[in-house]
Amino acid sequence: MTVTTGTLYIVSAPSGAGKTSLVKALLDSEPHIRVSVSHTTRAMRPGEADGVNYHFVDHEQFGAMIQRGEFLEHAQVFDNCYGTSQVWVEQTLAQGLDLILEIDWQGAQQVRKLMPQARSIFILPPTQEALRHRLTNRGQDSAEIIERRMRDAVSEMSHYVEYDYLVINDDFAHALEDLRSIFRANRLVQSSQQQRHAGLLSELLA
Repeated sequence: MTVTTGTLYIVSAPSGAGKTSLVKALLDSEPHIRVSVSHTTRAMRPGEADGVNYHFVDHEQFGAMIQRGEFLEHAQVFDNCYGTSQVWVEQTLAQGLDLILEIDWQGAQQVRKLMPQARSIFILPPTQEALRHRLTNRGQDSAEIIERRMRDAVSEMSHYVEYDYLVINDDFAHALEDLRSIFRANRLVQSSQQQRHAGLLSELLA
């Protein structure tokens, strides 16, 4: 059986839309999907592991990687930098694995320029009220921070038109099945199936 190149997926959502939980559930049920491990300059937190949660590097190493053009996309968030290794992405796809980049709309624009074949998915909450409820129920942020997150969320959601697919996370199980369907349908595209089942197709047409 010939190994066909995997598909790169960009998955974006405002904070509180449930992206992290949906992607984790998808990975648990689909063994051919991986999620990108970014490089970051921020300090490792308790319970994290290098190469699992992030590739932890210092600012000098990160800057050198930018100069060498090693990042598919990169951004600075407050005092820390985050980036996706282009070589690692290409190597993972070459193994026939689908790969998810969990990035915002700005990172998505950078990736599309370099890899226009990437598919993109935007996850939306069912209402602003539901989003506010989810952010409040975390119990982690003050009212002021929640209001800022809501403003950021509205700005982020305005970019949904740049994406190929929209998933509305109203019912979690339904949203997960919608997400799973996107990945499965793309693996059934004729060109991919032709590579994946070259032997079978030759036998059937003999």
